[in-house]
Amino acid sequence: MAVHLIACEKSEIIEVKSPDQTKSFNLIKQGDSNNITFSIKYNDQTVVLPSTLELISNQLDFSGNVEVLNVESTTVNSQWESKFSELSPIPDNYNQVKIYLKQGNAKLNLIARAYNEGVAFAYEIPEQNNIVKLKLSENIHYNFTKDYLVWSTPKRGKGVLTAQGEYKKNPLTQLQEGCERPLVIEVADSIKIALAEARLVDFARLSYNKGTSSNFSILSSLDGRMEEVKHDLVSGADLSERDKKGFKVNQKLPILSPWRVVMIGKSHAELLENNYIIQNLNPPSAIDDSWVEPGKILREATLTTQGGLAAIDFVASHNMQYVHFDAGWYGNEMDNASDATTITLDPKRSKGPFDIEAICKYAKEKGIKVMLYVNRRALEGKVDEVFSVLKKWGVSGVKYGFVRVGDEDATTWMHNAVKKAAEYKLVIDIHDEYRPTGFSRTYPNLLTQEGIRGDEETVPNEHTLITMFTRMLAGAADNTVCYYNKRVDRMGSRASQLAKTVCLFSPIQFLYWYDKAPAAPIKEDGLWGNTNIIGNEPELEFFNNVPTTWDETKVLEAKIAEIGVIARRKGEDWFIGGINGVKERSVDLDFSFLEANETYKAKLFTDDKTVKTRTHVKIEELELTSTSKLDLNIKSNNGFAIQILKQ
Repeated sequence: MAVHLIACEKSEIIEVKSPDQTKSFNLIKQGDSNNITFSIKYNDQTVVLPSTLELISNQLDFSGNVEVLNVESTTVNSQWESKFSELSPIPDNYNQVKIYLKQGNAKLNLIARAYNEGVAFAYEIPEQNNIVKLKLSENIHYNFTKDYLVWSTPKRGKGVLTAQGEYKKNPLTQLQEGCERPLVIEVADSIKIALAEARLVDFARLSYNKGTSSNFSILSSLDGRMEEVKHDLVSGADLSERDKKGFKVNQKLPILSPWRVVMIGKSHAELLENNYIIQNLNPPSAIDDSWVEPGKILREATLTTQGGLAAIDFVASHNMQYVHFDAGWYGNEMDNASDATTITLDPKRSKGPFDIEAICKYAKEKGIKVMLYVNRRALEGKVDEVFSVLKKWGVSGVKYGFVRVGDEDATTWMHNAVKKAAEYKLVIDIHDEYRPTGFSRTYPNLLTQEGIRGDEETVPNEHTLITMFTRMLAGAADNTVCYYNKRVDRMGSRASQLAKTVCLFSPIQFLYWYDKAPAAPIKEDGLWGNTNIIGNEPELEFFNNVPTTWDETKVLEAKIAEIGVIARRKGEDWFIGGINGVKERSVDLDFSFLEANETYKAKLFTDDKTVKTRTHVKIEELELTSTSKLDLNIKSNNGFAIQILKQ
């Protein structure tokens, strides 16, 4: 059975187990207890001790005795195809229990799922007591046996979020306020878990803090308003009173919460390989996504017609799919008066001319798509107006900038704006502090998002190797891969930059950030830093050939903050990326994942100062089979990349 009712001396347990029987969610009913109590097990070991879900409302009393009214169970064994993910098909197998509860004078339903990849739970507050609208806050008190080490990135001050913050490893008793999702916890050498969130579309988001419910606890709570916003971005309603009593959600009944997720695996590699659990907790695609095209993209920063045409020529000849025009094309992006239905160049960014319709026409002739940056200030309240003009010009995508995140109305506006973009057949890249919770399964036009400490922050390889096994558990991340810019020497190496296109998944992959096409005008205005001309070094073949979406993913080596090696397959071809931290090491590659009895031609890209090019990347040709082995010596902060083509 998927669900078990277990009677103990002083309690009753409703247990739902994963299909492989290794993970379980347990609702614990203890006599006349007033708490909704649960625990989580992995291989019969309790990894989350009895913990509590606490709800606070303005009209319902969730403080009374907990009574189980009914229990329903469901089993799902399926899979789904995706053109926009890290593997396809994606397995979607779970056992579910829906527990109808009464707590105090309130009715609520707890929904729990057990997957082979982890467990998740959500709650539903049905219509009751003639209540139309309910204000709500939520706290989850997770309890643990020890002061486990946690990889966290906390708030950086009042109202300053952390999605692009720096990760640190600390005991959970030293967690700081506002830690981001996912939160990776080192339970044991062979047990890794991550607290996460899925299907966040119209709710306040989660963040984490050290708890007080036991000696070793983590508090999960809802974020309030992150900025001084006076009116709801969706309805225009007055927000000035919303947070005074601590309520973070204000919705009509019935209310369905996002999923609260505990990803579970034996290693960091397994957590990353199984991160599709986040997408599985979202509904299937709501749109015909045949028009949605992933791909590689070049930023054009001169904002000139000449620069645009040069960028189009470059991407067309290098197997790239998009050209992106960044801030400044419709005026000062930070000025609320700037109008994104007009071409009104910010003189600090460009002197022009910038003929977007001519650029889009030329791009279409070359089979290239155009994406424009739009700050959320130019979109709020006028999405239809802006999108209709962009489609008239021939634009195919929008990068949302400086979006609001955290509170309920900002979350709702953001996801409604993605839905609206789908109506206009626009793909979306959300920049700055937004992190995914699987919405791209339902609206695949949301191809990627930032929410990562990427190359703009000049991060060393060591931190990228934390990001790979923390932030990337949530899904795609737009890292904005640099190549010729001098910051690469401070971050790592050119070969490790090649590897990032494999190691950091993003269906829209920005390449050559801060660099420009050879025929574009010179731009040295202080806003974009050192802008170098993209060359013709032979290793650029790897950028030309590497896909951005995949059919299969294997993590070959994973030591968080130390070394990461990932192999991904597209069709019959494989690509491998390896990034090394501060310690020189030997990496032993086993190619048993290749198809047996087949021969593959491969090219190995490594750093070598003796190579007489601007980038010092060595290229070696190899012949590989499934029985091949390769021993690489990778120096400090270096990396490697391999493309493997079936013959």
